[in-house]
Amino acid sequence: MTTTHDDVSMTQDPQEPNPASGTPEPPAWTAFPPSPGPDQGWAPGATPTPAQPGWGPDNQQTNAIPSGWYPPPTNDTAAIPTAASGHLPPEPVAPAPAKGPRTGRLVALVAVVGLLAGLLGGAIASGGLFDGNPGSVVLPQAQSDTSPRADGTVASIAAAVSPAVVSLSVESGTESGTGSGFVIDTDGHILTNNHVVAGAGDRGSITVHLADGRELPATVVGSDSSYDLAVIKVDATGLPVAVLGNSDSVVVGDLAIAIGSPLGLQGTVTAGIISALDRPVTAGGQGEASFINAIQTDAAVNPGNSGGPLVNGAGEVIGVNSAIATLSNGAGQSGSIGLGFAIPMNQAKRVAEELINTGSSTKPIIGVTLDMTYPGPGAKVSTVTAGGPAEAAGMQPDDIIVAFDGQPVTDATTLIVDVRSKNPGDKVKMTVKRGDSTVDLELTLGTDSSTG
Repeated sequence: MTTTHDDVSMTQDPQEPNPASGTPEPPAWTAFPPSPGPDQGWAPGATPTPAQPGWGPDNQQTNAIPSGWYPPPTNDTAAIPTAASGHLPPEPVAPAPAKGPRTGRLVALVAVVGLLAGLLGGAIASGGLFDGNPGSVVLPQAQSDTSPRADGTVASIAAAVSPAVVSLSVESGTESGTGSGFVIDTDGHILTNNHVVAGAGDRGSITVHLADGRELPATVVGSDSSYDLAVIKVDATGLPVAVLGNSDSVVVGDLAIAIGSPLGLQGTVTAGIISALDRPVTAGGQGEASFINAIQTDAAVNPGNSGGPLVNGAGEVIGVNSAIATLSNGAGQSGSIGLGFAIPMNQAKRVAEELINTGSSTKPIIGVTLDMTYPGPGAKVSTVTAGGPAEAAGMQPDDIIVAFDGQPVTDATTLIVDVRSKNPGDKVKMTVKRGDSTVDLELTLGTDSSTG
């Protein structure tokens, strides 16, 4: 695991030309007209059926007398139409009645007229055929809000926080990218990730897209690659400001809401829970590694969410979304798999304040060089910095640090993350393994003001 910032079937109508022959194919069976009665030369209601002669199964007319005729129109079989005619048998010529009207056909005509009248009457009754109007059907619809959004719902939290969330477009001479950020004071300062804005360099540009639709240019106030944090500024005041929360009060299972611009889609809101705490994560960009003691969430976080806020159930920012876990498949960067990581707000707040006040930030150190190839468990000390906190506490080369402030150390990365989660000047306890013995040490973390 790595982290990275209706088939439609068509058939030929049997009466359309056969593509092979170019001539019409007769239908397999055709119903005959209604029968006026036996005295008119028609058997009542008789029609040909597939079991009777007439048209053969291969659509070829036979010389058999079609059923439904009574009596047969002629005894001369030669007079019966053949397949060569290409037509159905003609209507038989029946002898005229001795007297009286052709009541059968009259009844049939009346029936057709009655059917048409019924259809027209139905159309008129529905209000659409002859009155010149297309219809006036109106479907019922609720006219009030049937889903009131109480305080504390995702919808209400998103509505409160989203105005302070921005989208960033970064352009350089050869590259461009997008990310997210959020306004942290009324002077136009915006907190985001270092890896989001680092691509602008000295000659690139950063454009801030505000939630109200405005687009403003921004400049970098300061950045720290070791924490993957940066502060930028726009020339605007009175902007909506995000409320910063206390990340130390977060517990696993708390509501988590991520707001940002994944894949450039500004104002996207996703929700989940806090799924883990104190997760050691190495992130960053531009060849610079950042070590984060991260808050883990299953709220969907995707490329472009970087720098945006992770918000709690009170609408307070508890973290800066910075990285996601991906499954490497050789097909490029993938999307969310439910493992997103955010820089805790308490850590981000300290760094942001230093960047705004001084243009740079500090990080705590113990004053040793670690052997990054040592597999663990523990972190192996290669050298001890002269005059540093570790030397003052009695640490020696080849010591293996197995616990930091009461928590086990699995490897060098874990130790670096643990140290970075503290502040310069904090007192911590460390346990080291020295040969066959174990030694407990107490030291005061030093300060490193370098930007790396």
